[in-house]
Amino acid sequence: MRKYVQNCIKNFIYKTEDNMNLLDGKRITLGVCYYPEHWQESEWESDLRRMLDNGIETVRIAEFAWSLIEAEENVFDYSFFDRFLEVAERVGMQVIFCTPTATPPAWLTKKYPEVLNTTMERVPFEHGFRRHYNYNSPKYQELTRRIVEKSASHYAKHPAIIGWQIDNEFNCEVAEFYSESDTLAFREFLKKKYGTLQELNQAWGTIFWNQTYTAWDEVDVPRMTPTNRVNPHRKLDYYRFVSDSVCRYAKLQSDILRKYIKPGDFITTNGIFGNLDSHRMTEESLDFITYDSYPNFSYCLGLYVEDDPTKDRNWSKHLSEVRSISQNFGIMEQQSGANGSMEMMAPVPKPGQMTLWTMQSIAHGADFVSYFRWRTATMGTEMYWHGILDYSGRDNRRLQEVKSIYHKLQKMDGIAGTTYVAKVAVIRDYDNIWNEQADVWQKNLNQASIWGLYQACQHTHTPYDYIYLDHCEETDLSKYDVIFYPHGAIMTDERAGILEGYVQDGGTLIFGCRTSYKDLNGICVTDKLPAKISEWTGVDIPEYTTVSPEEGAVRATWGDSELKTTLFNDQLTPLGVAEVVAEYEEGYYKGAGALIRHEYGLGKTYYYGSVFTADVAQVFLEKLGVSEPYAEIVRAPKDVEIAVRGEKYLFVLNFSKEEQTLCLNREVKNICTGHRESGHRRLKAYETRVYEI
Repeated sequence: MRKYVQNCIKNFIYKTEDNMNLLDGKRITLGVCYYPEHWQESEWESDLRRMLDNGIETVRIAEFAWSLIEAEENVFDYSFFDRFLEVAERVGMQVIFCTPTATPPAWLTKKYPEVLNTTMERVPFEHGFRRHYNYNSPKYQELTRRIVEKSASHYAKHPAIIGWQIDNEFNCEVAEFYSESDTLAFREFLKKKYGTLQELNQAWGTIFWNQTYTAWDEVDVPRMTPTNRVNPHRKLDYYRFVSDSVCRYAKLQSDILRKYIKPGDFITTNGIFGNLDSHRMTEESLDFITYDSYPNFSYCLGLYVEDDPTKDRNWSKHLSEVRSISQNFGIMEQQSGANGSMEMMAPVPKPGQMTLWTMQSIAHGADFVSYFRWRTATMGTEMYWHGILDYSGRDNRRLQEVKSIYHKLQKMDGIAGTTYVAKVAVIRDYDNIWNEQADVWQKNLNQASIWGLYQACQHTHTPYDYIYLDHCEETDLSKYDVIFYPHGAIMTDERAGILEGYVQDGGTLIFGCRTSYKDLNGICVTDKLPAKISEWTGVDIPEYTTVSPEEGAVRATWGDSELKTTLFNDQLTPLGVAEVVAEYEEGYYKGAGALIRHEYGLGKTYYYGSVFTADVAQVFLEKLGVSEPYAEIVRAPKDVEIAVRGEKYLFVLNFSKEEQTLCLNREVKNICTGHRESGHRRLKAYETRVYEI
């Protein structure tokens, strides 16, 4: 297992002095997604020059353009992008070139229908959208190798190209695969993992309901069953298989690209989506990951939640996920216009929101921000997915805002290459994420706690990180004062050992209910709970229950703070010198432990028998002394996010449509104006400021 820190360092090693690339640690740059195939060739040069005039230095191209290189099988024509790259080089525009495998051409899917993904009912997807292929088709892998090899061998040495994007948005829209190729590959995946059917049957508990397999050709990817409920252990391995398929497919492409790209050029892809170990994919195939940030999804028809207090600010949670993969990363698609397709609609960014969302990405670690897209498409599924410019291409306020962002970035010297600062972390891991999809008990609890912790940290201005336990070592945890691991149902000896070592060395670790009761196959253990962590947390769980709707919440008190325990309650008993610091005060288990603290080594553990709603999580942050870590410098209302990069640069982001007031408790420098500020300062609606502290 590679150390998380080693992976972060690797992300910067590929740079050279003679190539100004995206994450060179020197400055933050802007880009845009451009589709030369959508516009007249006579418009290319004026478009690119206009971009440069407004601070855009990089374009991404070609992710959906297979037919422009191979219009018919094994007949290659490079002239279209040769002409575009000639224009880009002439005007001084940098280019990110993409492999076009997200949209195989019609001739390919017609001639080779085996490349198509299918529904669980085995109905093939048809040509006419995107991401309709499957990763495991031998024929699609063969054709992928050929188009990537041909594209890279021809284009990679071009001086305008600075990097490559593999495919586009792996597992977006479709994250499950049921073709015959997937079944055959799934069997090979299982043979490699288990060796024998006896081991497979044991791991999947197939003795239950007479599901035992006696031949490998009886084992398929999940298929339709009554009520569509699938053996949960089989389903867990299936999601692992889907992730493995994507990772292998990404590596197939990156291995080819590495043979041809110039020294200093990078390889990335844009995500992150479901059923994919993005950490592994990045470690194996990428120099860094990029993300597609669309904060106005929070306002899309059908997704909008009236009482959601964070709305577009929620994208800070997603950016924290990206940061767990690459501490410095790029944004390949940053929202610049209204979201829209045939199925959804959302408003255009209000004045200041493009700046707000750009700075939100930068505050969380982005050193490159590329807007989607230059001009709005006049046709197709995304003709309502607006870009910087509308259909006519005339100047508008969004383009003016891009230029103002560029001017702000010119004054933000020193921020590029610095990383987000947090002393609080939340642990996640892929086994438990995938287990949630087969286990509604865990899913309901974990989703409630992940969002509760996020909202509490946001509203108390407490920066936090995500750490993936299956991609870290004990030393990766040591920089955090407090770590939450909400509901890690699946626990292994190795992971328990990493957590125990963190506590022994002085860390504070907080667990939530339903922790450590499953093995790696998702089978419930017969040990006394919480099994592998019981001894060093000082906890025994003789009984547990969901909280019935008529109860709503069961009250507990921690000192002078109330804990409203919802959804699920572990009834806790202390072991040894562990201490009950909160008891349930209602119901048939009144008096049972709700929260147990255990001093262990130089640190301590807390086991909380319920979920971390926003109110409960805020109590923990305050009791443990980690909330408002920058209160000595700035006090801000709840609608304002605080983020810090490099211990020196403090971002203040107003997500409210109303004016907000800050209190600067000491004099700091406004980087964009150069002025020193202190005392009460007003933030306009959606305004962002960056201070040197």
